[in-house]
Amino acid sequence: MRPLAELPAECCRGIQYVLTDIDDTLTDEGRLTARAYGALEALERAGFRVVPITGRPAGWCDHIARFWPVDAVVGENGALYFRYDRAARRMTRRFWKDETQRAADRERLERLRQRILAEVPGAGIASDQPYREADLAVDFREDVAELPKAEVARIVALFEAAGAHAKVSSIHVNGWFGEYDKLAMTRILFREQYGLELDAVRESVAFAGDSPNDQPMFGFFPVAVGVANVRDFVEDLSTPPAYVTQSPGGAGFAELAAHLIAARGAPHQRSSAAR
Repeated sequence: MRPLAELPAECCRGIQYVLTDIDDTLTDEGRLTARAYGALEALERAGFRVVPITGRPAGWCDHIARFWPVDAVVGENGALYFRYDRAARRMTRRFWKDETQRAADRERLERLRQRILAEVPGAGIASDQPYREADLAVDFREDVAELPKAEVARIVALFEAAGAHAKVSSIHVNGWFGEYDKLAMTRILFREQYGLELDAVRESVAFAGDSPNDQPMFGFFPVAVGVANVRDFVEDLSTPPAYVTQSPGGAGFAELAAHLIAARGAPHQRSSAAR
């Protein structure tokens, strides 16, 4: 991973889309700071389309798409995207699976929930689980005492033994049934909402992330940037990001925003909330 400062200005000038993870990429210790939110606003004002790509639930994504300065949001590790048309006051909600399929998956995930809690003492179910449509989020350090890596690996193994996919974020293990991930739904978003094939425009996209569930994005985008805390997961990353910021979390994301905006020759102005 090279320092963000080595990301060439000519590469930055071609960036039109900024995709970003949320937890521990935009946030610091579970909170969205004024600095990070101001960076989102600054990017939007500078003409970038900003799209959070997160493991957080559908309920949160409705709020994010509606209220944040973003163009769309991909949620539940690729189970869905939401996009809000502010002029028409209309929300587009696109799921990988239909409601009948999601209901069947939830029954299977409920059986897994019971087994994981029984076999991995100390694990919990994520507090945002009631707002999820397609996956099961097992908490290993957000609202529970941090579990050892071996126990996190045990959670992953239980998901996989049941035929589910499992991805480790900085706080949860997310498990689901279905052949999708963050990158797969991002492809659909670009095709359906922007009329673009992602493979053809990937050099116009910057992605920011911090943990193993961001690996599909790190491996695909040439301008993939890890905030500094990605170093905590380097041994778990088969494909690390190409660049890394000096600061962790939201401050690192703000570094990336400033770098991209400066390359365009636009002033990096923070929002009134960040002043």
